[in-house]
Amino acid sequence: MIKLSRLDGEPFVLNADLIRYVERRPDTFITLTSGERIVVRESLDEVVDRAVRYQQHKHWMPNPQIMLRPEIGLPATDMTSNPSACPTS
Repeated sequence: MIKLSRLDGEPFVLNADLIRYVERRPDTFITLTSGERIVVRESLDEVVDRAVRYQQHKHWMPNPQIMLRPEIGLPATDMTSNPSACPTS
């Protein structure tokens, strides 16, 4: 999710996975996978940077409820109750 502002300054949060493409004309238009278009205050570069950072963060941060290394038989680990249980390598 990325935080953006409508042209009137009203903030909103957009699911960056739904962005199909971004255009500058001269305002910044975001077209979603549904075909809906949204006009925002942020520049094209700002929207792209936020979307890229979101994707990087999403892929770097595993869900703490997932099983860690099940291929070698380690038990499921709940990182929320015992953060030190996470293997570092």
